[in-house]
Amino acid sequence: MTQPQAASAAPASDPAPDTTPDRAQGGPADPSAPALIAPAAEIFDCETVTAELDAAIGEATDEPSVRRATVQVLSARRKAGREVIAAAARANPMAAPEITHAYSYLTDGLVRAALDVATGRLHRNPTPTESERLAVLAVGGYGRGEMAPHSDVDLLFLTPYKITAWAESTIESLLYILWDLKLKVGHASRTVKDCLRLGGEDFTIRTSMLEMRYLAGHAPLADELHERLWDDLFAGTEREFIEAKLEERAERHRKQGGQRYLVEPNVKEGKGGLRDLQSLFWITKYVYRTEDTAELVQLGVFRREEHETFRRAEAFLWAVRCQLHLIAGRAMEQLTFDMQVEVAAAMGFEDRAGRRGVEIFMQAYFRHATAVGDLTRIVLTSLEAQQRKEPPLLKRMFSRAPRVGAGYTTETGRLIFENATEFLSDKLNLLRIFRESEHTGVQIHPEALRLIKANLHLIDEDMRRNPEAQAIFLDLLLGDGSPSRALRRMNELGMLGTFIPEFEPIVAMMQFNMYHSYTVDEHTIQCIWHLSEIEEHHLVEDLPVATSILEEGVNRRILYVALLLHDIGKGRDEDHSVVGAKIARKVAPRLGLDEDECETIEWLVRHHLLMSDMAQKRDIADPRTVRDFAKAVKSRERLDLLLLLTVCDIRGVGPNTWNNWKAALLRALYRQTRRALESGMEDLNRANRGAEAKRLLAEQLSDWDDDALAAEIDRHYDPYWQGLHVTAHVVLANLLRDISNDEIRIDIHPDEDRDATRVAFALVDHPGIFSRLAGALALAGADVVDARTYTTKDGYATAAFWIQDGDGNPYEAERLPRLRDTIRKTLLGEVVAREAIKSKDKINKRERAFRVPTSITFDNDGSEIYTIIEVDTRDRPGLLYDLTRTLAAQNIYIASAVIATYGEQVVDSFYVKDMFGLKLHSKPRQKALERKLRDAIAAGVERAYS
Repeated sequence: MTQPQAASAAPASDPAPDTTPDRAQGGPADPSAPALIAPAAEIFDCETVTAELDAAIGEATDEPSVRRATVQVLSARRKAGREVIAAAARANPMAAPEITHAYSYLTDGLVRAALDVATGRLHRNPTPTESERLAVLAVGGYGRGEMAPHSDVDLLFLTPYKITAWAESTIESLLYILWDLKLKVGHASRTVKDCLRLGGEDFTIRTSMLEMRYLAGHAPLADELHERLWDDLFAGTEREFIEAKLEERAERHRKQGGQRYLVEPNVKEGKGGLRDLQSLFWITKYVYRTEDTAELVQLGVFRREEHETFRRAEAFLWAVRCQLHLIAGRAMEQLTFDMQVEVAAAMGFEDRAGRRGVEIFMQAYFRHATAVGDLTRIVLTSLEAQQRKEPPLLKRMFSRAPRVGAGYTTETGRLIFENATEFLSDKLNLLRIFRESEHTGVQIHPEALRLIKANLHLIDEDMRRNPEAQAIFLDLLLGDGSPSRALRRMNELGMLGTFIPEFEPIVAMMQFNMYHSYTVDEHTIQCIWHLSEIEEHHLVEDLPVATSILEEGVNRRILYVALLLHDIGKGRDEDHSVVGAKIARKVAPRLGLDEDECETIEWLVRHHLLMSDMAQKRDIADPRTVRDFAKAVKSRERLDLLLLLTVCDIRGVGPNTWNNWKAALLRALYRQTRRALESGMEDLNRANRGAEAKRLLAEQLSDWDDDALAAEIDRHYDPYWQGLHVTAHVVLANLLRDISNDEIRIDIHPDEDRDATRVAFALVDHPGIFSRLAGALALAGADVVDARTYTTKDGYATAAFWIQDGDGNPYEAERLPRLRDTIRKTLLGEVVAREAIKSKDKINKRERAFRVPTSITFDNDGSEIYTIIEVDTRDRPGLLYDLTRTLAAQNIYIASAVIATYGEQVVDSFYVKDMFGLKLHSKPRQKALERKLRDAIAAGVERAYS
């Protein structure tokens, strides 16, 4: 971050005499000035601007006329300069230093020209007194000479004593001109004494002055402030400055979500972003008094390769920020999904090898963010340790250093080798130190981490196949420490991808969707963390079944390695589960697992989505679903392992992905499958289920007379008894009791076990009833997650829909009356859903960047009595209504619908029959129906994007 020298604008008129001339300014011809993205004269030609200002102002002396003329000239020059820079930035987007310096150069010209007008035309002062001195300094990012297209302009107006009337008028006129130019100006007027006092109280102010750069005015005053800051404020306070910046950095990360790998990162403030690099620059400048990070290599602060990492990351992040500003047309710092696509295209990232350009771009972004985080943590922790004072002698006498193994010691409470040469003489030490850290609970010293990172080339195929290396790695994965902590540290150093080369392609790999909150590697580590949390009994209440399985005992080697490898096949053309299984077949033996363990791991990776898909995309009340799943799993061991893997996989997707709905589905599928595996498939037949359901209902309705109970049980067909829990049977029985033909009865009740609201209906049956109910719920803004409809023998329709609000939560009690009113009005025809839903069926700009191809399949084997139509497509508010309305128009009876949502993608599975009660076996009929469904989806998408 070499500081640029500012270019000078010539005065707009004869300058006010000054007893001490201003310091000479470096212009475009100055060899020390930084390179610009375009010729300086095209960005801002000082002489031309001066002549234009003289001509425009003419003989005017009143402030409104002078300001108006000045703003007219400078606005045109600002617009022209910005257009030149923007065009050059689009043509060469990676030239970040040249772009940022160009915007700073343009701003320098505008500020100086405006100041010349203020001092030379509006507030001339030929004989200033000693107190009537004014220096203008750039501070903050502008002071550093680095500006994005819409960065703020931070100015410090420096006076020797209390501000005079002349200085106040001059500053006010200057600010009005800058504001009229639409510059976002942050400013402060202070004396040198003020600066020292405020800098001593506030580290933010101190940091902004650390980066100050003289622009114009009385140069000796700026020199005095510079000297006083370093001599009276900065000197001797290095330790407290480092501590303050580290604390500020930690707080900033907390506000930004705490994770470097959040999929919509903040380029400026996020973890691994520009502010982290700037923190490193501030601290090293404060401690070593240098403005050029290259000098830090000679000083031993950076290794040469670390400085190159710093330089490349800084250039990339600035390039991203500049393009983000240019595309947004404003100061935007967060890489939202829609902006990611546009920034990736602007920076030249294209689709290749089955991956979208935006995914390749974001992987590059996250790799730089990882490098930034790794580098800043190591360097800053090292500097903090150097500046730390020794504790008092008495405290040292009574405090014991942690006990560590042979060859290790501790410095400032962190683990380090006793001798670097001996440490590197055995390459297994690169792994052993992590094990030592986990066993002792002592964090690894930053100098040790730097040495490891610099010597990753020692990890070769011989080491990977070394039995001791395999044992150490498995100990890190399975031992008493924190496997996620060890893996994350190894991953950030690049060691995990070096020891397991097959892991390296998924490092920092982004999955461009709204479902996953993390990159693939971080998701994997999150999954392993969740498993360790279950093992530590931290989630007993949330995950009772998973906890009990681990208590009963499973092969932990299989489970942890399968989790480590379950997504290792992502980013390829082929199905990642298939590719991952092939990779697992090679990696698992190399990690020291035996043949049977390797076979189970391969199966788990190949089928790691099976249980989730069965639970969320199929009707687990249908005996065929459980029977097919049990046949695929085959054994209790695999069922237990697969459940644990599935739970951790879903919980590792993001902080809000897991809920009671998914938990209830997985528990039900697990218990039914376990029962089938232990006692035989015959327990799954429909007759047994139906008899049990009727018995439970009779127990719940014990206050009904025998005739009424018999009539209720007799009025339903067999599927009704298998598809619903007894609680829903009780609600529907009460809704149906004594119902008349013109009634619509509705029961809305929270289903706390499933994190959803259950809406039950009873009304006279008619064609398309499912669609009407779906339309009513869509109008109410409800997301349907599960739905079942049944027709009674006496002509009534019963239905149960499980819904959530837009945030994935059950409806709050105060919202239920409005929900009920909207549903009733729609069912009575007072509101026409097809028309009313158009205004609600929109996709916001942020979410429009996602591509979700539509896939429609017909499955006649997944259910004994229904055809399963699975529609996998882009989610939107009115989709379910469009699909069900299309099916109804083709005389398709919908018995149930299972809805699984994955961010912007949704899979709607419909259990259907034709009008004669038969499955849809005809291929021409299936193709015709698929065309109708695709047409409905396309029309809805056009409406949603309009």
